[in-house]
Amino acid sequence: MRKIGLIGGMSWESSKLYYEILNREVKKRCGGLHSAEVILVSVDFAPIEACLSKRDWQGVAARLIPAAQQLEAAGAEAILLCTNTMHKLAPDIMASVSIPFFHIIDVLGEALASDGRQTSGLLGTAATIQNETYQKMLKDKYNVTTILPTAEETERMDRIIFDELCVGVVSADAKRHYLDIIQNLARRGADSIIMGCTEITLLISQDDLSLPLYDTTELHARYAATWSLSDSS
Repeated sequence: MRKIGLIGGMSWESSKLYYEILNREVKKRCGGLHSAEVILVSVDFAPIEACLSKRDWQGVAARLIPAAQQLEAAGAEAILLCTNTMHKLAPDIMASVSIPFFHIIDVLGEALASDGRQTSGLLGTAATIQNETYQKMLKDKYNVTTILPTAEETERMDRIIFDELCVGVVSADAKRHYLDIIQNLARRGADSIIMGCTEITLLISQDDLSLPLYDTTELHARYAATWSLSDSS
């Protein structure tokens, strides 16, 4: 079994899901008392969020790159960044280490393409919705077009993520707002929905809607578990 390095804490509410999924998958596949070999560096989210609110990506990178290097030095054999939003800095993080970095958009794109999805509605933070790299990567590499929420819907999503989900508050009102946004994306032609924020899995699930739902947290962690148990590189 190969060691998986996690950069977590953004927020820890979703990072704990990564740990749970990794261990669940290893137990399911190996049985008995087996569990995942994981090294976690959990960062303080408050100063990172302060940088994010100002779109100070250099400030965010100054905190995430050392975390990645710390994981490599501790013996991690691959890295997961446990957040969609911060994948804007994936090239910088990848350049700072010599071990594999599993990009959440690649894992997502492979799943969408495998299922024949062509037009997906994207949910996420304002930074993710406004990140053209996310949309461009899905289109250029996997031929998946993203339909984005309106500016008002994006603001509402962002507020719920940071003010509620990131601090463990899950409300029926927030869920209703998200389901309304999903319905609007479906009306505009979405053939599937991307949960492009690791916290959204705390709020909605496939049981809540008829369109196929792609949970990036689940996909990302399961991909890493498969890699960890595989003998191939």
